[in-house]
Amino acid sequence: MDNLLYPLKFVPILKDKIWGGEKLKEQLNKASHSKQVGESWEISTVPGDISVVANGKLKGESLQTLLNNHTRFLIGDKNHKRFGNEFPLLIKFIDAKKDLSIQLHPEDKLAKERHNSFGKTEMWYVLQADKDANLIVGFNQNMDEETYLKHLETKTLPKILNFDKVKAGNVYFIEAGRIHAIGAGVLLAEIQQTSDVTYRVYDWDRVDDEGNERKLHNEIAIDAFKFNMKDDFRIEYEKRENVSNSMVSCPFFTTNYLEINTIIKKKNNHDSFIIYMCLDGDLEISTSSSTEKIIKGETVLLPAAFKDYTLKSSAAKLLEVYV
Repeated sequence: MDNLLYPLKFVPILKDKIWGGEKLKEQLNKASHSKQVGESWEISTVPGDISVVANGKLKGESLQTLLNNHTRFLIGDKNHKRFGNEFPLLIKFIDAKKDLSIQLHPEDKLAKERHNSFGKTEMWYVLQADKDANLIVGFNQNMDEETYLKHLETKTLPKILNFDKVKAGNVYFIEAGRIHAIGAGVLLAEIQQTSDVTYRVYDWDRVDDEGNERKLHNEIAIDAFKFNMKDDFRIEYEKRENVSNSMVSCPFFTTNYLEINTIIKKKNNHDSFIIYMCLDGDLEISTSSSTEKIIKGETVLLPAAFKDYTLKSSAAKLLEVYV
């Protein structure tokens, strides 16, 4: 056991966006004076946006430094062999006051060739949604490249997109290559591969104050598309109390839902770090050497070296994430 490590919290990296709002401040306790906070990057090693420890004796250290110095203890032997000193996930909260652009992401091979990056498969958990708010995931009909390009050219792309009205608790799995967008009025948690590569294909014909449209990436995006993917992106899951309920399990991450109202003893048999995102309530996570409290809107990373730990709460809702 590396005695330097303990359950780690990080300083949120807040991102102002033209489509952002104030729910991250008002509902998830993020500290900002901006009225356009679109994203809170909870755990990140994206170059230029590397998380910094917020608690304990390692406060002020960057996550990349911890990875360099304590790799196997932090992420596990299996992940060390697979990813080296890279952290494989980017963890976010997102507030869309306005519609986001229509977009998709490349898979690993294409992202590596073009951007020296991981691909971007991701999932969403909806924390809150305004009345009639929606997400766009996939197409509303069988699709091929020729038909898609015709609608793109005539600016009728929304006619072939699948709009899903959403509510709190809904879960979506967005594989690389699937067209998607977050609609206005949605607050969600996002778990994704460590990548900031996005191909924007349509932005609702919006222009900035100077009359300029946002840059689109249609020439390179077409190679990233996976047309006619299965409609298996809506995820149903159980909500049994005080146990981990499976949501998404894919080669890039596993995410479970936990609703806790007691003390539960947990074992880490995954040879991986474990991340807890607090969706509601508050929680104490205790190891043999320390205890850390998290509240709604906070995220904690439990290093892989801790095989036995305890979760304690009178009422908490959590996402549990590992690789």
